[in-house]
Amino acid sequence: MGAVITLTTDFGTADPYVAAMKGMILGINPDARLVDISHSIEPQNIPQAAYILSTAHEFFPQRTIHLAVVDPGVGTARKAVILRTPEADFVAPDNGLLSYVIESYARPPFTGNSARLDTTRVEAVHITNPAFWRPGVSATFHGRDIFAPVAAHLSLGIPPAEFGEAIDTLSVLPSAKPRREPDGTLVGQILHIDHFGNLITNIRNTDLPGDYENLVIVVRGKEINGLVTTYAAAEGLCALIGSSDYLEIALKNSDAADFTGASIGDEVKISVRV
Repeated sequence: MGAVITLTTDFGTADPYVAAMKGMILGINPDARLVDISHSIEPQNIPQAAYILSTAHEFFPQRTIHLAVVDPGVGTARKAVILRTPEADFVAPDNGLLSYVIESYARPPFTGNSARLDTTRVEAVHITNPAFWRPGVSATFHGRDIFAPVAAHLSLGIPPAEFGEAIDTLSVLPSAKPRREPDGTLVGQILHIDHFGNLITNIRNTDLPGDYENLVIVVRGKEINGLVTTYAAAEGLCALIGSSDYLEIALKNSDAADFTGASIGDEVKISVRV
């Protein structure tokens, strides 16, 4: 059975871009099994793509190849990279898109704009070998001309080292983790708004103090007191820990994004009521 290759992009489905990438892959490995994670990432929204990829990849079979292209720096000096973890391979621009994937493989835990990898556990490569690219690479479509062919060749068993030089550092998003204000307030941001209008933040369950009842959550000037455990338990606007262990803000039987006017990137502040 052919290798599984997933695709995550901001290309949408109205244009031929995703189809062109799939065509490139299948031309190299006709047995590849292609799975769309999402092509509805907001244009150039790397934090949203990083979140979507991080919450989906762990549910795929061992050695799945995850191809992710949200690439506002296409054609510039930003690296194209392969990351091999014990579970999977990732092919992506080095622009922070793999921030959440590499969290547990960084040493020490990352801060700022880059993370040094634990190379005893993972392998990272800067893709520099044009033998695995489409001839005549476009400066505006590396998804088709570099990333897709590289993913396809990886699926045939070619080792990462053949694609370029080993590296031990990858770019990460400064916003990948919430920040703590001097007064103790935790400040995160909305990473994603799902189909139901739920606001999904970059604040994890582990970032919160244990006393959920005394938490005060503020988004777009609206205050929520405490956390609920299920959507059904809520009355009006509520906060809870979602299925991916991130804090969500929801509105029972309605749309929290519409109700609050919140957008991806907006701040969410959490304090403890005294």
